[in-house]
Amino acid sequence: MRQWFRLDRAVVVSYLGLGVTACAPKAPVLIPPTAEPASEAEVQEWVAATVPAGSSLYRFKWLFEEERRSTGGRGSARIASPDSLRFDAAGPLGAGKIQAVVVGDSAIWVQPEKSLEDLVPNYPLLWAMLGVARLPSPGATFRGAAEPDRVAWEYAIGPDTVQYLRTQGKSRTLYARVRHAGKTVGHAETTLSEDGRPTKAKLTVPSGPAKLTLTFYASVPSAAFPSGTWLPPKP
Repeated sequence: MRQWFRLDRAVVVSYLGLGVTACAPKAPVLIPPTAEPASEAEVQEWVAATVPAGSSLYRFKWLFEEERRSTGGRGSARIASPDSLRFDAAGPLGAGKIQAVVVGDSAIWVQPEKSLEDLVPNYPLLWAMLGVARLPSPGATFRGAAEPDRVAWEYAIGPDTVQYLRTQGKSRTLYARVRHAGKTVGHAETTLSEDGRPTKAKLTVPSGPAKLTLTFYASVPSAAFPSGTWLPPKP
């Protein structure tokens, strides 16, 4: 993975007026004992099943919880397949606005600087909250297990590990967990509609502890977004 972020309480509160009562539920086991070494082609097929076709606009309500305070607001995510994201969020009355464009695992621009990375500790977790799995970095090793109603897979490279579990059928969920040097950076659980659109996502960061919840209330497919979507706001 290319980038790791810290979750700094003071900075998050400054940007979004956040505060919250956090809980850190025990994360589910994502990779079953039956998992075996997997090929890169298999992993690419599993990842591709999570990527929306064309472009999509998601609107959501967010709630950030940490210690004894909580706050929320509204936001939007514009995704252009396969890996471009425009993310916007703001607190009550539009305060603490965050705007960013992310391509893959890298931010093209973020305003205010570092505000997005202080809200979500790493990009694979951000994408997972939108129902999308990320491809592995070069040099990773893979293992996985596929069953009729679920697929689980894992990337490992150096001290970093990323795990995914995607359940299918009437109840669809994408789980993701990121570890660094054996410690959990965060884990996400995203509930999906039958056509793969996110309906609710929860991110838990044990080190805070902190929790971010996105509740999606609108989804609009689009052929393409205007070119200005990807440009930073003018000063």
